[in-house]
Amino acid sequence: MSEGDSNKTHFGYKTVEADKKADLVASVFHSVAAKYDIMNDVMSFGIHRFWKRFTIETAAARPGMKVLDLAGGTGDLTAKFSHLVGERGQVVLADINDSMLKVGRTKLRDKGIVNNVSYVQANAEALPFPDNHFDIITIAFGLRNVTDKDAALRSMLRVLKPGGKLLVLEFSKPQHEMMRKAYDLYSFKILPKMGEIITKDADSYEYLAESIRMHPDQDTLKEMMQTAGFEQVDYTNMTDGIVALHKGYKF
Repeated sequence: MSEGDSNKTHFGYKTVEADKKADLVASVFHSVAAKYDIMNDVMSFGIHRFWKRFTIETAAARPGMKVLDLAGGTGDLTAKFSHLVGERGQVVLADINDSMLKVGRTKLRDKGIVNNVSYVQANAEALPFPDNHFDIITIAFGLRNVTDKDAALRSMLRVLKPGGKLLVLEFSKPQHEMMRKAYDLYSFKILPKMGEIITKDADSYEYLAESIRMHPDQDTLKEMMQTAGFEQVDYTNMTDGIVALHKGYKF
């Protein structure tokens, strides 16, 4: 059953009204936006750069393509795609959170990335783009925060061109028991302390750890993508499945 099929959904380990989740998630990212990049480096020990580089390589963007970096936050993927698609291409950095968009826009403009990137505040469940518009859609570490993931996947399928691909980079389920135990200890004991020290906000990082545990596992997300209409869906585990990259096509 889709999370959007009832009036309740998960916000971390809490059960909340479905129509309240977006505001609750927004408050988390308003709080951490300014230190988001620093926390990514610290809490992943820099490994998030490898995960994102693999995503870019898998996307195989070419000059002239249109790319949607959904839940793109501070623009790490957008910056790479901007160079790959060139002057004839287009990259849209979309995020539901205006604080994250502002940080991303400032960071990319400071890097001189201005000509082929646009910024759109958008809800993944109802994307404000035409049908059959993008060659590639990426959503990195954003799907778990969406209230109705099934609706979001259908919305992504709609705006993809036939032959286009969706890449979902997201925290997932470690494959081995020893890694699971170490990951739990890190997520619930160490990560909130880091958040408190760096962002002065332990609660937001407690939510982020909980939201990872509530996110569908690798095979469940694969089935969700297939149900939404994506074909040739598969996934690659990274760092023992702490993160997985799911790929699917529209035909």
